[in-house]
Amino acid sequence: MAILYALVARGSVVLAEFTAASTNASAIARQILEKIPGENDSHVSYSQDRYIFHVKRTDGLTVLCMADESAGRRIPFAFLEDIHQRFVRTYGRAVFSALPYGMNDEFSRVLSQQMEYYSSDPNADRINRLKGEMSQVGFKFFELVINSFISRFSLKGSFSCSIREQWCSFECTRMNFYLLQGLTILLFASHGISIFLFDLLQTI
Repeated sequence: MAILYALVARGSVVLAEFTAASTNASAIARQILEKIPGENDSHVSYSQDRYIFHVKRTDGLTVLCMADESAGRRIPFAFLEDIHQRFVRTYGRAVFSALPYGMNDEFSRVLSQQMEYYSSDPNADRINRLKGEMSQVGFKFFELVINSFISRFSLKGSFSCSIREQWCSFECTRMNFYLLQGLTILLFASHGISIFLFDLLQTI
């Protein structure tokens, strides 16, 4: 499991938390809450042994998780953004007056479910999901263009042969050349578009 621990806090007051493993993550998380500088919004990560603690603070509300190093940063921060939105949507302004662990009974289950989702479901990675969707769309588009080329040139070739049989071999050869040329251009164009889209997604 990539994400092993998570909490939601107001300042140093923990409102909800969940752990999926027997570690000292809870104690370390509280030390981090005390050390986060200032009151400004922040996105930071702290290394502890082979684990990384990722922290997102927005509008006074802090969400934190501990994940394996192999999880990188994209998935843990996507998880934190998701948790922040769910928490605010569920409790609204009550988060600013809630007692310690005031939302734990209910929201710890949400933390558990979303930790499992972001740790094991490939669709949790937005970049990989979009790349997969792009690949499917690109394949269907390429298949459509190929079929269009084949259909058009096949009809033209049959018509030419029916009028002048002696030109059939020449026409078919010429049309095969145009078909190959067109597909080559399309292949390079598709490759360029894929590289552009992939670079664009990396900035999201």
